[in-house]
Amino acid sequence: MRFSKVVVQALALLLVHSNFPFPAFRSTGITLAQAQEAGIVEKGEVYKFEAEVHRMLDIVVNSLYQNNDVFLRELISNGSDAIDKFRYMSLTEPEKYKVEGEDEVPLEVKIEYDAEEQTLTVRDTGIGMTHDELVSNLGTVARSGTTKFMNALKESGNADSTMSQIGQFGVGFYSAFLVADKVTVASKSPLDSVQYVWESENGSASFNVYPDPRGNTLLRGTEITLHLKENALEYADPDRLRELAKHYSEFVVYPISLRTTKTIRVLDEEEEDPTKAETEDDKKDDEEIAVEEEEESPKEKKFKDLKTHQYEVLNGNPALWTRDKEDISEEEYKSFWHTLAGEQAEEYVGHSHFTAEGNINFKSLLYLPNEVPAHYRLGSIDNVEKGMRLFVRRVLISDSFELLPRYLGFIRGVVDSDDLPLNVNRETLQESKILQVIKKKVVRKAIDMIKHFADENDEIKDELDDEGNPIEPDDQAVSKYITWYKKFSPNIKLGVIEDEPNRAKLSKLLRFQTSKSEGKFISLDKYVENMKDWQKNIYVLGGTSAEEIAKSPFLETAKEKDVEVLFLTDAIDEYLVKQIVDYKNNKFMHLSSEGVKFQDESADLVARREKYYRKKFKPLIEWLRKLYQGSVLRVQVAKRSLGQIPAVVSSSDFGNSANMERILRAQAFQHGVDERGYMAMKVFEINPRHPLIVKLFEGVGSGDDDVSQDLIDAALMIHDMAMLNGGFPIGDPVAHNNRLLKVLQGSFGLDSLALEPELDPAEFEEDEEESPKTTAGGLNAEDFEELNINDLIIDADKDEL
Repeated sequence: MRFSKVVVQALALLLVHSNFPFPAFRSTGITLAQAQEAGIVEKGEVYKFEAEVHRMLDIVVNSLYQNNDVFLRELISNGSDAIDKFRYMSLTEPEKYKVEGEDEVPLEVKIEYDAEEQTLTVRDTGIGMTHDELVSNLGTVARSGTTKFMNALKESGNADSTMSQIGQFGVGFYSAFLVADKVTVASKSPLDSVQYVWESENGSASFNVYPDPRGNTLLRGTEITLHLKENALEYADPDRLRELAKHYSEFVVYPISLRTTKTIRVLDEEEEDPTKAETEDDKKDDEEIAVEEEEESPKEKKFKDLKTHQYEVLNGNPALWTRDKEDISEEEYKSFWHTLAGEQAEEYVGHSHFTAEGNINFKSLLYLPNEVPAHYRLGSIDNVEKGMRLFVRRVLISDSFELLPRYLGFIRGVVDSDDLPLNVNRETLQESKILQVIKKKVVRKAIDMIKHFADENDEIKDELDDEGNPIEPDDQAVSKYITWYKKFSPNIKLGVIEDEPNRAKLSKLLRFQTSKSEGKFISLDKYVENMKDWQKNIYVLGGTSAEEIAKSPFLETAKEKDVEVLFLTDAIDEYLVKQIVDYKNNKFMHLSSEGVKFQDESADLVARREKYYRKKFKPLIEWLRKLYQGSVLRVQVAKRSLGQIPAVVSSSDFGNSANMERILRAQAFQHGVDERGYMAMKVFEINPRHPLIVKLFEGVGSGDDDVSQDLIDAALMIHDMAMLNGGFPIGDPVAHNNRLLKVLQGSFGLDSLALEPELDPAEFEEDEEESPKTTAGGLNAEDFEELNINDLIIDADKDEL
């Protein structure tokens, strides 16, 4: 039941002015919200939240950021924002923000360090801050001057859609306390004639603001000096600073320079005092030296140490993805590729430069490498380093976001968005949905890039000789795409297995050797194009190599029907065909499975033939089923032609193939798991037209128990042959070898396999003592000793010894 507002108010007034106890009020079912709506709740006293600012700052510094290195990114980003503000305001209000001499100040960020003083300074030539702005912006945690500036522009209607600012939350500056005990900020604003200093120590509950005693050393901008902690002195090293600045801010628009210090030894060229008078003794000495013609001994040269400073620009590489691709040359793309992958990286084979528009707008540039990255060859695909970098307004946020799935981890590139919603520390995205949208678009573009490369390079291009005539490719020539595909095929196949939404696109990238391709690789589209008119299945067969598969007895029927078969030579291929299921409405059919059928004959004829064979060989099938019990799931007449093979063991339609069983058993052994759980469900198929099967059928007859042992051994040997023909291992190799010995015994007509008696060595030793030793030429050893060396001269004319 729901009370109307009037009833609630009346009832509330009655209860308030009556003597009803509180439980009676509770029994009416009125909630606190309804009472507030009725206006019967007194306002009470109003209090303000209290917070210790320095404690809050401590939480921000020590809990917000996961990596101390980001402080430099934050300070450089703040400097870039300050320069953006000045550039914009100097164009819109030049009378207020441009003063005499400022034209000579370039828009830039400079980094300086002093290892002796243990300080690090970041200086920008941006808009600077007045006294009040220093107090307001740096004295209030989480107050963003950038956000305030952008909101003011929007309210005034002067916002520039092309202007972007990095700062959003007003806490980036305080990351300086991650590495500094004390922070000093000197700032000069065009709106203020005095340069002020803001200063605070880590953990302090207060800060100081005062006029800079050095005067206006900054014509415009802000200088932040960090007094480094003892455990942060690594940031006073030029190599470390260069590494961090390049990593995080390499593509910031404005130049970022690092001042390096170098000590050199120079000649001390100090002259003597020219006012010093020459004495009479000096003159006398000079005369004596001249008379005696003595040579003046050379003076010992003196050197002194001199410190020199020079600035090195750290971000000379342009943010290529922000430009229109029509204006970018291939050489620029190549240069940027080496910026991402390293100078020693192999050349790429394709790139994709695009702009995505929608709920999230971003720009991206992807590269397709020609070689597999080293980390792919060293370990698991799950542990490879990420190849994508995420930027926000050209500032690196992270290179660890999974912008691409693991099977595309070899692709290098960047993603940059101006309106990406980040968390306050800029290290995580606020909403996983946003990341999924970006990932979906980037994955689609990456697959399209590979598809374009395949379409352009899948065929061997005609090469011309010096006279312009086409050169016939040799038999070993392969296309550029196939060369690339052999290196990256495991990744593409993994993508087909894992990425269901893009499975159809990825399947077009697959290439296989076939029973008709003569060692060449063809696509699934090419296979479907070559299919017979009656063919409804894509036939596949697995093995360790194409050479092994080509010898498989399962190919006999396919050869008779002139049907092409895909060779599955990689371990992942077995998983692959199970995931694809069908391609362009053609189901994958494993030739080693029991239900293989070819539709070139009428279904009625095939059914009648099978019915006849089942009825005729029923006694043999029942007898073999008992004999092979525990080894195979069932025994049946083969529904396909087995050629010259008497029998074969296939896998059931819903079980693993022999190749798949081999793979699973190897994996189980590697992980210490009982491999018996991965055994395939085997089906024993007999060839009703083979003379051995017919003879076996005649010997079994009605299946009485008086079957001879020789017939049983023959049936067991046929079983072992069928297991080997099907690609399965023999269950009992010792028993198999014993049966083979019996067959060999019969072939040689031996009544017994008993061994010959052991010989007596003494009988042979006496015969050897009586017979003289002879040489290869028939001479005794004694005669050989009496020969003269001159008798062993080659007669050159007769060419004999």
